[in-house]
Amino acid sequence: MDTSLLPFRHFLLGLAVVAVWGTNFVVIHMGLEHLPPLLFAALRFLFAALPGVFFLKRPNVPWSHLAAYGVLIGAGQFGLLFVALRGSISPGLASLVVQAQVFFTIGLSMRLSGERVQSYQWVALLFGIAGLGVILTHTDGSATPLGLVLVLLAALAWAGGNIVSRASKTTDMLPYVVWASLFSAPPLFILSFVLEGWPAIRQGLVSADAATWAAVLWQTIGNTMFGYAAWGWLLSRHPAALVTPLALLVPLFGMGASAFWLGEPLPLWKIAAALLVMSGLVIGLLYPRWKAARSAKPA
Repeated sequence: MDTSLLPFRHFLLGLAVVAVWGTNFVVIHMGLEHLPPLLFAALRFLFAALPGVFFLKRPNVPWSHLAAYGVLIGAGQFGLLFVALRGSISPGLASLVVQAQVFFTIGLSMRLSGERVQSYQWVALLFGIAGLGVILTHTDGSATPLGLVLVLLAALAWAGGNIVSRASKTTDMLPYVVWASLFSAPPLFILSFVLEGWPAIRQGLVSADAATWAAVLWQTIGNTMFGYAAWGWLLSRHPAALVTPLALLVPLFGMGASAFWLGEPLPLWKIAAALLVMSGLVIGLLYPRWKAARSAKPA
């Protein structure tokens, strides 16, 4: 289906997906109240892989692609993100900063293809850097320099995962993510044992309550099963240019949910930082599509 607008029901489905992805930062915060971050991330991918691999056919991509994607997204993106969310950055700001993956993805793609950076991409990058600079210069406890660096590294790992998945040329992300999770959980468990230690792991598992396990399962059911399945379904029926801009709403849901449920304050500097980063994302994602649509119109 190729239409200029998403049907209203499909728009609501896409909105539900980005709402799940955005509010998930608050859910992660809740799970980290009892579980060590690397253990939490390992359990997320363990439950994503099992029993999913027994019901979903392995995608027709090389094992090396699944392994690379699994390590980059598992140990890289979510391992670093969960560590940062354990007191180094607030969930709302993390949902915003991690969107730097868009800039990293564009940069890595151009580096690999040899393309030159366009003027609008420099403008988008400057907006993003300005927003991150605003965050870095405010130390009210919402973000530490370490937290900012960890989330930026998580965004870089996410961008690397994007490059791998594009190279795989897969059209159905749900089985791809489920099978790649087989390579995410083991390194996270190893890192948890080495860096967090068995006493912390045991204490986390013993103290975990129903809300903690619900947060773990939500990572699998909400983020993975529903999120990737619904997003892939939309992309299979509509042009990517109609679907992917909805992802720009993820930080809005993340910051809103953090303010509503956790009482995270939203001073003017946070709003300014969000506007700067979001402006960069809008320019980087939507300007080339607007330009292409404009040039396609008859004179």
